[in-house]
Amino acid sequence: MALFNRKRTAETAAPAATATLVADPALAALTGDYTIDPAHSSIGFTVRHAMVTNVRGSFAEHEGTLHLDGSNPAASTANIDVKIDSIDTGIADRDGHLKSADFFDAERFPLMTFRSVGVEQVGAETYRVTGNLTIKNVTKPLAIDLEFNGAATDVYGAQRVGFEGSAEILRSEWGLTWNAALETGGVMVSDKVKLTFDISAVKAG
Repeated sequence: MALFNRKRTAETAAPAATATLVADPALAALTGDYTIDPAHSSIGFTVRHAMVTNVRGSFAEHEGTLHLDGSNPAASTANIDVKIDSIDTGIADRDGHLKSADFFDAERFPLMTFRSVGVEQVGAETYRVTGNLTIKNVTKPLAIDLEFNGAATDVYGAQRVGFEGSAEILRSEWGLTWNAALETGGVMVSDKVKLTFDISAVKAG
């Protein structure tokens, strides 16, 4: 289900139709405030390790809210808080290093946050959410491309919506600069990190 449908309109003297996006009135019912369900959502990351493989991890504790406008997605908003101490890569020693001052310094900076400033439709079911990502008190812009997975009423009668998507950052821009040189050339940890989002949110009321 798309928040918008494509509708072609023709201009009088134009040789070809021009594509425009118009709101689907049937989706106006989605408009409202939502709470992200952490039990059915995940926020993860992938980073290149030792130049030859990928390390994947996630943050087990996070919370957030969405305001969706089914008639005008540009009026939608998203706010997410992620607890750094909940990082999990499957190896306790590595998790401890990531929480240390070499990386996130979780004791001094316990949260990573995202606050949206704009939403635009970029495809039939895809949206670009732009906002500010803050890590270690450094705030920089971030664009997240999300696909709308649909809406449904669950077995408890709650209205749910789902989104999934990703974004790429250079961790050094947020002060995550630790690294180690490899004897064969290159570095231990890539600067580029892929963030992934799989979000299930429940409508308030």
